[in-house]
Amino acid sequence: MITKIKGVTMTEKIAVLGAGSWGSMLAYILHQNGNDVHLYARNPEQVKEFNTQHTNSHYLKDFTFPESMKATDSLKDALDGVDDVLFIVPSQATRSVAKVVNQILAKKRIKPYIIHGSKGLEKGTFDRISTVLEEEINPENRKTVSVISGPSQAEGVAKHDPTLITVASEDMRSAEHFQKLFMNDYFRVYTNNDIIGVEFGGALKNIIALGAGTLYGLEYGDNAKAALITRGVAEISRLGVSFGANPLTFTGLSGMGDVIVTATSKDSRNWRAGYQLGKGKKLDEIVSDMGMVIEGIATSEAAYDLAKTRGVEMPITNAIHSVLNNEETVKDAITKLMTREGRSEIG
Repeated sequence: MITKIKGVTMTEKIAVLGAGSWGSMLAYILHQNGNDVHLYARNPEQVKEFNTQHTNSHYLKDFTFPESMKATDSLKDALDGVDDVLFIVPSQATRSVAKVVNQILAKKRIKPYIIHGSKGLEKGTFDRISTVLEEEINPENRKTVSVISGPSQAEGVAKHDPTLITVASEDMRSAEHFQKLFMNDYFRVYTNNDIIGVEFGGALKNIIALGAGTLYGLEYGDNAKAALITRGVAEISRLGVSFGANPLTFTGLSGMGDVIVTATSKDSRNWRAGYQLGKGKKLDEIVSDMGMVIEGIATSEAAYDLAKTRGVEMPITNAIHSVLNNEETVKDAITKLMTREGRSEIG
């Protein structure tokens, strides 16, 4: 039995666009909280499985969704009369989906709140996902744009593992709106007005997760893992702050919290990809075998170029980028990191 937070009685019609592990799990939370949820997946076979067997086996093994939850492969149907739209599509697909959503919302003459939970930066433009959504969905077709992020593996949420997460928006009323929609007795939501920091933390932690998996594949221990996480957060913070983020955000749920869970969990696809790299497997094989988007690969490219453009020092990101692009071996990259010139930890 799900217990909602006292005083919260919201019931909304919500479109969840993207039925991967995280999208379908957020849809489940919203459904369990009493909302009318329309889950969109573009794969008809996936929709058929969801509606007949109430499973999403490619993404979440051994989990059964309520029979009252339904999915659709029609974007028009998913958006019919909605109050809110939640984007959980891969970051590189967000712009194309948002263009279509904009057209549908205009024809339906509805103006929903927009929120996303995608953790990445757009390749080429290096735009944050909220920027992409603001550019592609006209202001007359939407209310504000928010982001939900934090340490939250879908597999843990499926078991009702107590999970704490952040909703960020420049408009705090919008953040509080989504806080009320998502909160219950196992899913606690905080608010934040630093959408830049929350999005950078959510995107760049995937790079650190790739590195952490690689270290494990090479059979390095806890010392190396702790060093990677700590210094990884430091360089994520440097890049985010250069764009105007609040440095304190990177010590919170969407910063350090998200790095910890993604860099230590075998449920993380980025960690699993890194682990296989550490075992000597080729990147092309890993991507092909995974069958799911590994956000950290594209994000490492974006972060590498952004850091160069803005003059921000990101040695771990540079090392991972060089390994992914076959410019040096993993062991050579680690040696280079360890033998850099000594410097002060603070400053």
